[in-house]
Amino acid sequence: MTQSEKAPRTFRAPGRVNLIGEHTDYNDGLVMPAAIELAAYVEVRPRADRRLAVHSENYSETVEFDLDDSEARARGHWSDYVRGVAVTLERAGFSVPGANLRIRSDVPMGAGLSSSAALEVAAALALLRAPIDRVRLAKLCQRAENEFVGVRCGVMDPFIACHARAGHALMLDCRTLEYHFAPMPAGVKLVIGNTMVRHSLAAGEYNRRRAECEEGAAYFGCSLRDVTTADLDRAAGKLPQTIYRRCRHVITENARVMAASAALEREDLQAFGKLMEQSHRSLRDDFEVSCVELDTMVEIAASAPGVYGSRMTGGGFGGCTISLVREEHVDAFRETLVRRYREAVGLDAAVYVSRAAEGAGELLLHVPRRDGV
Repeated sequence: MTQSEKAPRTFRAPGRVNLIGEHTDYNDGLVMPAAIELAAYVEVRPRADRRLAVHSENYSETVEFDLDDSEARARGHWSDYVRGVAVTLERAGFSVPGANLRIRSDVPMGAGLSSSAALEVAAALALLRAPIDRVRLAKLCQRAENEFVGVRCGVMDPFIACHARAGHALMLDCRTLEYHFAPMPAGVKLVIGNTMVRHSLAAGEYNRRRAECEEGAAYFGCSLRDVTTADLDRAAGKLPQTIYRRCRHVITENARVMAASAALEREDLQAFGKLMEQSHRSLRDDFEVSCVELDTMVEIAASAPGVYGSRMTGGGFGGCTISLVREEHVDAFRETLVRRYREAVGLDAAVYVSRAAEGAGELLLHVPRRDGV
């Protein structure tokens, strides 16, 4: 092994916000995420044996495991995401070498900004010896989370981490994995409001929503992607009311993504913002994944000057909102959101201002640090 091969390399993958298209990805649907400047970083140093030593700066903890352990199982620990990626890569036929990994992430964990996918993609790139097709990489990271970690997430999060383009949102068809980029208009910022709450039922309710969507799809005999509003109207009174409302959210949300894509192409942010607000109401009322804190933050944002639209982003039951805000109003909006949210719920929100960022890659030089995140 040459000296250059022994030198550490650092890989990064970004978190994301989903501008619109929530809980549609695992229903073969449409989504429109954008990467953000918060990211996970994985430094890798090769070693001669078949072990991984993984140190997390965030947790100040090191975990070691044997790559030849055929009985590897998730244990409800942050390291499951790294180990799951290593196991999944090996099962897919890739040779994963022993390594020392040092991990740092400024993507808030449990906030609905895809901290797990950012870590998985960065870790996979660090562990692989050779280049990999980014679509395949996204699928393997999804498989690691589904089959090893046990979270039935869709492909959107690792896909945007792999493919994002700076200054653009990504319109993704989660069935075909066809995608195109939509440029974000100048003079607008992505403002992410973190409610600083994550209700304990989130993971279980996420899997329950998937099961409810599957029940609806079984009734229609096809993916919810293929169910029309007319089909749904004919099912009224036949489907259980809860399943009916879950299906209605998915069907109408796909339509909203299509309309939002067209609005973004013509730079009509007023129309885009109205669709964001409709999406939040549907998530709150039909899909029932919002909460008081999210609703409060969205209501505050909606009444603030310079805001085109606001909605919850991510799986729900806490986490974050995403607002599209005119650049000249960002500072005042940030102050208003923090102050009014504290007055309403008694919590201090964290607010992140971002542009649409670049996807995963290798960092050859200085790794930036964002203090206070």
